[in-house]
Amino acid sequence: MLYSLVELNRAAMAPMRLAARAGRMALHSSMNPIANTDYGKALIAFADVFESATRYYGKPEWGIESVKINSAPVGVTPTVAWKSPWCNLVHFRKDPDALAFARKPGAAPLPRMLIVAPLSGHYATLLRGTVEGFLPTHDVYITDWADARMAPVWLGRFDLDDYMDHVRKMITHIGPGAHVLGVCQPGPPVLAAISMMAEDDDPNRPASMTFMGSPIDTRRSPTVPNELAEERDFSWFEENMIHTVPGPYPGAFRRVYPGFVQLASFMNMNWGRHVDAQWRFFNHLVEGDGDNAGKHREFYDEYLSVLDLTEEFYLQTILRVFQEHHLPRGIMKYRYTRQIRPEKIHDVALMTVEGEKDDISGIGQTQAAHDLCTSLPKEMQLDYIQPGVGHYGVFNGNRFRTEIAPRVTEFTRRFTQRELDEAALDRH
Repeated sequence: MLYSLVELNRAAMAPMRLAARAGRMALHSSMNPIANTDYGKALIAFADVFESATRYYGKPEWGIESVKINSAPVGVTPTVAWKSPWCNLVHFRKDPDALAFARKPGAAPLPRMLIVAPLSGHYATLLRGTVEGFLPTHDVYITDWADARMAPVWLGRFDLDDYMDHVRKMITHIGPGAHVLGVCQPGPPVLAAISMMAEDDDPNRPASMTFMGSPIDTRRSPTVPNELAEERDFSWFEENMIHTVPGPYPGAFRRVYPGFVQLASFMNMNWGRHVDAQWRFFNHLVEGDGDNAGKHREFYDEYLSVLDLTEEFYLQTILRVFQEHHLPRGIMKYRYTRQIRPEKIHDVALMTVEGEKDDISGIGQTQAAHDLCTSLPKEMQLDYIQPGVGHYGVFNGNRFRTEIAPRVTEFTRRFTQRELDEAALDRH
């Protein structure tokens, strides 16, 4: 019922949104005598803010067309390298001729990196800055998860174990010796998938794994979302967080955790900050400050674009990760039969990255991965806490670009070189 009410409200707002847009265009006209008055500028700004706040935000484009490598521009084309009904593996393919020109003759191929994007309400494009941060130094792939409201019910279920399957299949597609970067939510299922690959002695297992702001063990430094997940009974999430997709979406009648519910939860955590941001946006528009207004649009165009999660994926994540802590307690099972054993990982290097001010995954939650990988030599482990950043600053923004990404790059370069040295020894 809630989903249908949200859609009805969106439809009801459409005429007002169109009127605001038409009014803004009329006020912008050079022939309008009040266009350049304080009153006119305020009306234009109000119409702009109203239209932005009530608009439907679809899936954003990647908008990544080139990258500079050694100061030389190299064209980039996002292409689908592997796909299933639930995920596209997007490869940011660089122009081979431009890449060869930009790099030294005979240089080794760029190390391959799989960025596992969170399936927690936002599209993978939320990690656009993460992708751009590693494009100059890596051959980058990213998981682009499907929106459950666009998945017809005949596709069947998609749960936490299916997520692990997808991660393993995509690592296998990219090939041995790659580097896996899990951002936030994927931490537990990615660690589980790599644990199974290690136990199976899978030749396609990666050279390294990096987890950033991940809920490996949410019992450590619990945050407001962690406490909410534990305070409520599991039945409360079933009864209050799950809704039915209405028509005319292709996923009509599928039970989902709607993206707009997740978005509302995140915005309520920092409601005052978002209200202040809208007020500053209004003032920037009145003052004609296009740069700051543009930055605001860029952020909220991405932030307000959300997708739905399947009922089974969301509820299993709540139960197994946030309430019963299966992975850190050593009781996590794949398909409820196969024990997940991180202690079997012995040659996949591990790096963890946390933000000092992270209010979603507290300090220590990601570090817990080191305590689970007990067979991994200390020289293959690295932990880093970034001062002065919150959750999103761990994978986006200036400090990510200048301080975090270079450290991750150095870490992956070290273990890429190890793979190359071992391959050379094997040839001889």
